[in-house]
Amino acid sequence: MVIHIDERIHKVPSACGVTGIMNTKGVRMSGNDITSSICNMMFRGNGLGSGYAAYGIYPEYKDYFCFHIMYGKESSKEAAETYINNNFSVKYAEPIPHKYVKTLKHVPILHRYFLTPREDRMPVKPSNAVEKEAMDQDYVLERVMFINKNIGDAFIFSSGKDMGAFKGVGYPDEISEFYKIPEYKGYLWTAHNRFPTNSVAWWGGAHPFGILDWTVVHNGEISSYGINRRYLENFGYYCTLSTDTEVISYLFDLLVRKHGLSFEDASNVLAAPFWSQIEREDPVKKDYYTKLRMIYGPALLNGPFAIIVAKNKTMIGLNDRTKLRPLVAGRKGDNVYIATEEAAIRCVNWELDEIWMPNSGEPVIVELKD
Repeated sequence: MVIHIDERIHKVPSACGVTGIMNTKGVRMSGNDITSSICNMMFRGNGLGSGYAAYGIYPEYKDYFCFHIMYGKESSKEAAETYINNNFSVKYAEPIPHKYVKTLKHVPILHRYFLTPREDRMPVKPSNAVEKEAMDQDYVLERVMFINKNIGDAFIFSSGKDMGAFKGVGYPDEISEFYKIPEYKGYLWTAHNRFPTNSVAWWGGAHPFGILDWTVVHNGEISSYGINRRYLENFGYYCTLSTDTEVISYLFDLLVRKHGLSFEDASNVLAAPFWSQIEREDPVKKDYYTKLRMIYGPALLNGPFAIIVAKNKTMIGLNDRTKLRPLVAGRKGDNVYIATEEAAIRCVNWELDEIWMPNSGEPVIVELKD
């Protein structure tokens, strides 16, 4: 007797695929492994978005901010470049290298710019290198927000140093081929395969999302998006890309860079324990969690999520506080892997020194050794 099983029984409800690879000694790797890893989870996407983030790929311009910008029309490019030239010193600019892939549609104009803030536009002169870096980052943040908010059909989707995001509407193998990802070399890679459920599919809405050196790939939904977005607007962050994940990258920049929280503290803000759990903690922890919730309540992320956050020296994996989306971590020598599925790690490196599943709300924090 042949038994026909309804395919709906086998539907995987946990949607998108995310993966990340970092060499903790800073050894640069080609984009082949990250492409293999995310393509191992091809069924987690439906061709409506995917992308990559890479760190260490622009060593010849490592001291310059790099803007990756997509334009919907030539007039938007002209307007944005006028604004950029008025506010930045541009070292070099060119189209983002890519090749024709016949299955990709509605490809925008893609350009990248290596630049520094114009000193004559800075409000005050910094007194030291640390202050200058902080002022430069604030300066860049304000102008990225201005372009994305005020210049129609112009969107900066990557703005850090010695790193870049590459994304679009397509399957991960198509986006990798389009941007020639295997030709880049970086010490930290993340990737995303998208299965959008409640937002539009367009090139700017694909993952990763980023600001300055931060990038985020995300599996899940942020049901607190509305209050998160309004909270961020108080600090000059504006969401313009029509996807809930955008708030996560801005929250990390606000909490860690602007407010000086550690990665652990920021994780305990975004994936805070329930009040009932806090009540059962010892007095010290109870006081700690209560203060974070009282101060940063609007920054709490509600809804199911598994994210991989990257910065130029750090990779972080984090689940929501009830672990409604899968996340696995592994290590082999100096390489650390975080992914939606173990198979996405094993296909790159079958023999691992260790592999584990992070607990809900417990961050996996990987940093460069030097």
